[in-house]
Amino acid sequence: MANPDLETDGGDGFPPEVEAFRARVLAADCFLFASPEYNYSVTASLKNALDWASRGSVKCWADKAAAIVCAGYDFNGGRGSLHLRQIGIYLDIHFINKPELHVRMYDDPPSFDADGNLTDAKNRERLKKVLLSLQAFALRLQPKQA
Repeated sequence: MANPDLETDGGDGFPPEVEAFRARVLAADCFLFASPEYNYSVTASLKNALDWASRGSVKCWADKAAAIVCAGYDFNGGRGSLHLRQIGIYLDIHFINKPELHVRMYDDPPSFDADGNLTDAKNRERLKKVLLSLQAFALRLQPKQA
């Protein structure tokens, strides 16, 4: 769990596992956030990861492209997606606006198999569009080479 009491060096030193995670976030060109909606928000583990990489003088998430894929009940994860966007404002994450993929958790027929794989052809095509859009946006956000 994100805990400022574990930070050292004036807030720029972190436990080794957190340092490794922050390095991976910094090295990434973009992010695909995939999470179920949990109590109208993101899961605690996702929020914890966002918080750890937001600490210190180096803002790991800043100026990175991101997309959201979520699953939920009544609104197919839309409330969790919206809350993630709100969190991303402070972290300076740049989300693609369209498309997003929101999947109803208990569709009939189901969108997921017993192993959690997305099997619904329509949603798989929508996921492909999300990934292509994320790739294009990430390339646009990369600094221009001199």
